[in-house]
Amino acid sequence: MTARPFLASGAAAGLLAVGLGAFGAHALASRLAGRPGELWHTAEWYQFVHALALLAVGLLWQRLPHDTLAASGWLFLGGIVLFCGSLYALALGAPRATGWITPVGGVALIAGWGTLLAAAIRAG
Repeated sequence: MTARPFLASGAAAGLLAVGLGAFGAHALASRLAGRPGELWHTAEWYQFVHALALLAVGLLWQRLPHDTLAASGWLFLGGIVLFCGSLYALALGAPRATGWITPVGGVALIAGWGTLLAAAIRAG
């Protein structure tokens, strides 16, 4: 395995976060008033923060390749897709049942940080 999947997915997630933020602020402004707008903003914020986390994992992988670090990257990526994706969908009017996916993605993001911590401790 190389750092490439984490660097590429981090860059792509960042690009999409900025693009979706602009799209939400301009093209969807009238649709995203109130609660839908809050969901959209939360999704784009978490996506951008975790895009940076993916880039960090990719950069760290180049110096400290370890399975725990890889797990962190995959958990961040899965968390972005599940957590942020479900919030975007809910903001656009997806059925409320879609909301069950959100905490699964949130747990993946938390686990990503936990495994990143474990990787940092092991590297020490």
